[in-house]
Amino acid sequence: MKLKQSAERTLKICTAAVLALALALTFTLSDYYIFNRISEFNAAFVISQWIKKAGLLLLPLAVYYNKRCCADIAKYVLPVAVIVSLCTFGNFFDITYVTAESTGEQIALAHLNEFMPKWANVAMFAVSCGLELVICGLLFVRDGFKVKAKSFIYLPFAVVAVMPLNIFENFFDISNYSPAHFLWFKNFTVWHFLAIAILAAFTVGAYYFLKNKDEEKRQHYLIATAIVLLIQYHSKDSVLLGDGYNVYYTVFAVLPLFICNIGVYVSCLSVILRKKVLYAISFFVHAVGALTVFVYFGKDDMSNYGIIGSYSILYFCLTHCLLFALCVLPTALGIYKFKPKDCIAPLIYYCVVIIIAAVASGLVSSYLNTYEYGGFKLPDYALDRPPNYAFTQVCPLPVELPLVPLQIWNCELNLFYLILLYVAYVCLFWAFTAAYYLFILVRKKTLGAIAKRRGGTEIPLVAIGGEIIGESAASDDAQKEIAADEAETNAEELTK
Repeated sequence: MKLKQSAERTLKICTAAVLALALALTFTLSDYYIFNRISEFNAAFVISQWIKKAGLLLLPLAVYYNKRCCADIAKYVLPVAVIVSLCTFGNFFDITYVTAESTGEQIALAHLNEFMPKWANVAMFAVSCGLELVICGLLFVRDGFKVKAKSFIYLPFAVVAVMPLNIFENFFDISNYSPAHFLWFKNFTVWHFLAIAILAAFTVGAYYFLKNKDEEKRQHYLIATAIVLLIQYHSKDSVLLGDGYNVYYTVFAVLPLFICNIGVYVSCLSVILRKKVLYAISFFVHAVGALTVFVYFGKDDMSNYGIIGSYSILYFCLTHCLLFALCVLPTALGIYKFKPKDCIAPLIYYCVVIIIAAVASGLVSSYLNTYEYGGFKLPDYALDRPPNYAFTQVCPLPVELPLVPLQIWNCELNLFYLILLYVAYVCLFWAFTAAYYLFILVRKKTLGAIAKRRGGTEIPLVAIGGEIIGESAASDDAQKEIAADEAETNAEELTK
């Protein structure tokens, strides 16, 4: 018993360390660089790294939530991938911006981004691999050697969930396509409308998949979705090598200060910690934020659109689908019911985000414009595109706004635009919330109408459950829903 308790404590500590190291490595020498260059690297190393990505999903579920199927897969599959990656990484850690033809400006850029020396990257990689092997060994101590064969059914799903989205770029060269090509992604094209349709279908499908699950299983699915979102979100950080999402070129671009970037952490923490204030912020702020950028991506000259199969487009669609779903599903499933008074914290939160993002944008832009190494400044292409949280200094709208200057170090921001940005998004937040209450009103009236009807005939209940059920059963369900709402209202009145 004591051995198992010690193993349990050690498992949690080692898993936390593995996750921390995996996060740190995305900021230094992201291995996503290899997945669209399979021919340049050892295929065994590429495949083993992919399986280790799946391990980042399986291990937290196995260790912190005691998912036996995840533990079974991890302890028999993950050690093989870890050992293979240790034996085949080759010259991966020799990757650098610097070449014999590099200019002084490019060397200055490399010095800024390659802040972690090779030995430190290798050390973190080796320690991470060692800890994963220790975790797998401790899972044997905790659970024994027996496994359920059906556990391995989930392996393909785990591997697909963490698929490196740039892997498709092995089959085409993005430089062969121009913005005039049919496959090129732009605002309000067929591909744009397809992305919106996928967002709606994914969210509705996830709702119907989860609504009849028991509370524990539903929670575990939401947590797994949050982990997948975090893994996919951090794939963009290969920007340090010059080919990540939106290619902002400098290490400062990875700061999560864009509204959807910070929304990833808030929405994931909301389902993991189950805190009311995080649910409220996710629903009121980040759901409509994710939806808004799906409807309008910004000016074409601000975005590095590619063809529909390119990494940037796939990354955007997947991460924003997951983000929107995590923001709205807790409320849709009844885990958290948003009340008008719950908007106070999100309104303050969004104001603080705007202020911090504006200040950070001005400071980072000013620092980069004055940065020197070896007497050289950064190349122009690294300065022309500021970090994505520079939405506070670069208006995405195709119109010119009156200028009310706000000086932050050497950077001039438009205070009028910042105020307008806050007010406009708050209006969108309230419009989204009004749509939610309209849905609740219609749903209550539908449930009330069903409850009043008595008899044994069969009626469709597509709007509620998506299946045909008996009227008496429908009446019972409807009455339960109404009774629950009335009980909650009475409880609130008593509290007051």
